[in-house]
Amino acid sequence: MRTKFTDAFGVEVPIVQGGMQWVGRAELASAVSNAGGLGIITGLTQATPEDLVKEIARTRDLTDKPFGVNLTILPSINPPPYAEYRDAIIESGVPIVETAGANPADYVPHFHAAGVKVLHKCTSVRHAVKAQALGVDGISIDGFECAGHPGEDDIPGLILIPAAAAKITIPMIASGGFADARGLVAALALGADGVNMGTRFLCTREAPVHETVKRRIVEASELDTELIFRPLRNTARVASNAVSREVVQILADGGEFSDVRDLVAGARGRGVFETGDLDAGIWHVSTAQGLIDDIPTCAELITRMVDEATALIQGRLLSTTAEAALQDSQARS
Repeated sequence: MRTKFTDAFGVEVPIVQGGMQWVGRAELASAVSNAGGLGIITGLTQATPEDLVKEIARTRDLTDKPFGVNLTILPSINPPPYAEYRDAIIESGVPIVETAGANPADYVPHFHAAGVKVLHKCTSVRHAVKAQALGVDGISIDGFECAGHPGEDDIPGLILIPAAAAKITIPMIASGGFADARGLVAALALGADGVNMGTRFLCTREAPVHETVKRRIVEASELDTELIFRPLRNTARVASNAVSREVVQILADGGEFSDVRDLVAGARGRGVFETGDLDAGIWHVSTAQGLIDDIPTCAELITRMVDEATALIQGRLLSTTAEAALQDSQARS
């Protein structure tokens, strides 16, 4: 499936595995890239820039296809050494970086000088337009259905994608709530050049998380998520469990971040993926889990999506168009 995105980023199919904390590791990223998509290593999952260099090398041992690194830049009291992670990506010769979080203005010139393409993730049209003006090479537009931080506008993909497509001229992929061929076809019809998937790739054989987590995604419905941090204007969509429900209640009762800090600690969320204890902490998952009913390999998933999307376009959509044209012709005669 050739689109503006595949041409610009050098991949075979317009399907991207988004960066996921604790999940975007070599085994998953390489499997996605080997299947023709764009696999992404999550930079800050690696404890140090030196560890990231090693993970990039490990990925290269597993694939000779293009892959990228996610660098999520967020303001914090004790921020990680972002510039050192940036330099690790550049010096390792990675061809693509997915930036997210803060404005990437300070990073784009460094990446471009090294020949690295920048795919920037946004949650609003205004931020996408600004990123395009900064010179990024592609946009990932993230709808309200997504896992993680959907922004504070609450605009679902059905509206956000075409609204962004009307103002974006560079390649744009749609993110948030995508899990199958129907979503891929819909994204293309709405003006995107491909899709980004996190939760769907979280539930694959190669995802480096406990099998219990994957089975939970299969069992869950689109209703089984919680929106935490809403009163703090820092909304995040996570799996519904004892911890996330407690966080929602504490903040709804007037609590502050300090009251939930220990509950939402990243180490606890990492423990969910490592031990399979679904109530050990908060873990990100999107409403797309309501569309997931199996745990395939990345190759099986991508091949299925492309085949079914092609069949949808060539079969149902084109036949419907042809039938409508025939009926119109008959009516005219």
